[in-house]
Amino acid sequence: MTTEQIEVFAILGIAMALFLWGRWRYDVVAFSALMAAVLLGVVDAGAAFAGFGHPAVITVAAVLIISRTLAVSGLIDGISAWLARAAKTQFGQLGILSGLAATLSAFMNNVGALALLMPLAIRTVEKPSAVLMPLSFASILGGLVTLIGTPPNIIIATFRAQNGDSPFALFDFAPVGLPVALIGLGYLLVIGWRLIPAGRAGRRSADDIFEVGDYITEVRLTEKSPFVGKFANELEAFFEDQSIIVGIVRDGHRQLARIRTEVLQEGDILLLRADPTALDKMTKDAGLDLIADEELSDENLRSDAVGLVEAVVPPGSPLEGRSLRALRLRRQHGVAVVALARAGETIARRLANVHLRPGDVLLLQGETETLPDTIAALGLLPLAHRGLSFGRAGRAWQPLAIFIAAVAAVAAGLAPVHIAFGVAIVVLIGLGRITPREAYDAIDWPVIVLLGAMIPLGGALQTTGGTGLIAQSIVGLAADLPAWAVLTVLLVVTMTLSDLMNNAATAIVMAPIGIAIAGQLGVASDPFLMAVAIGASCAFLTPIGHQNNVLVMGPGGYRFGDYWRMGLPLEILIVAVSVPLILFFWPL
Repeated sequence: MTTEQIEVFAILGIAMALFLWGRWRYDVVAFSALMAAVLLGVVDAGAAFAGFGHPAVITVAAVLIISRTLAVSGLIDGISAWLARAAKTQFGQLGILSGLAATLSAFMNNVGALALLMPLAIRTVEKPSAVLMPLSFASILGGLVTLIGTPPNIIIATFRAQNGDSPFALFDFAPVGLPVALIGLGYLLVIGWRLIPAGRAGRRSADDIFEVGDYITEVRLTEKSPFVGKFANELEAFFEDQSIIVGIVRDGHRQLARIRTEVLQEGDILLLRADPTALDKMTKDAGLDLIADEELSDENLRSDAVGLVEAVVPPGSPLEGRSLRALRLRRQHGVAVVALARAGETIARRLANVHLRPGDVLLLQGETETLPDTIAALGLLPLAHRGLSFGRAGRAWQPLAIFIAAVAAVAAGLAPVHIAFGVAIVVLIGLGRITPREAYDAIDWPVIVLLGAMIPLGGALQTTGGTGLIAQSIVGLAADLPAWAVLTVLLVVTMTLSDLMNNAATAIVMAPIGIAIAGQLGVASDPFLMAVAIGASCAFLTPIGHQNNVLVMGPGGYRFGDYWRMGLPLEILIVAVSVPLILFFWPL
């Protein structure tokens, strides 16, 4: 083993260990690994950032922008109305939602497909916990069908091109991916949803997670209060972020907007989001009287000008890992976090000190006109809209027509996917269906950094001979096994890695290894690339393997160990189905 091989193995080994540890963001880990490779001379300094201009990176960014445009086009309202008419039972709702998720994710980013349909599931299904995990899995399965369905497929296509062949075309993945997706959907509908622990499936619907009486308290400002004649934000400062004022009732009129600068008066009734453990002391010290006999609902917290929205914190959100105290959302964005739920349970104590995690569900209060834009700017995904509209009114057909035209151009071989989608984005911006700022906001920049940094590292693994060394070792260990068995081992190993780390990083590491194994065995590389594509996209055992699994964890009330119950049989089924299909359509 050469010095360069040792260095590249060490860098990738440490990076994968940090991916699994999960304490550092995966984009930071990947970029740090790239810099280490440059400093050690494993990656040439002049080519260090070539990965950011790679067609796979451009394609992923383009798919994310087009997915966002489709999501805000207003199509969601039509889908919602149709779903309400078409399905009356939970089984019917699960079937339609899962089918839609798989279909949409075949042609758009699967995170975007889930984000589009998750609010429908929460609003229309009596027990969302029984539907959200199957919905997440269905959106992942749909991505197997086409080149643009998931980043691993795009990465695999480019590795094929680098191996001297033409890249996989738009529907080259369908002969294997479509049957696997259909059989997987059948499993989810007939068996899978029944394997979710009954304690999760029996939870209340997401609309009922936030009971106003659990987190909002009414108090009256007495004549003895030192805050009579003071601004409301002075009272909040006195509470030291243990409570915020979300409404003021004066002379029978509710004021919910711009209340921090309101001058308080004797007799004002204040609606407080308060820490229950400190409530008695806070009210006594501030000269407030508790009003205990008033029954509150979310109607007390909204008006024509002020709305409420439930939103989930996705992986990569700028809010991830930060406390509400540090974020100062009220001061900087004009929205108040009036409640927070984690794993289906409301957190009431010391809310300002809670560090947000992916999957957390926030109940936000803000001005109706600006709240949807604020949600997008914060990188959150809206769930139960509570009367707010997040679609862009009028001409909803335009983004869909432009997207279909781009897909048709790719399918007909008129343009490569990154060019066709790039042109589509220019047209969408020109028509005002998405603004340049919204386009930039739509891109999941941590994923782009991950891809841009890992592609040169994957190249270094090949140029140093590392992939050949790994392949030789695997073939040596499996010397008595037929080629199809080695293919199965590669698929299982890739699938296992994808359950534990980012699927794009898994594809970048495993694709050159698959090509090298095929070379060692003297067989075609295409079936091994297809095995990596399937394995890298099938992460069903843990919530950390795929962003979609994290997104449904909070709204569904799931625990870490709930995923493997439904996911393990699904992964076994996928291996059993996909290996024969790969060997039939892509012979050795």
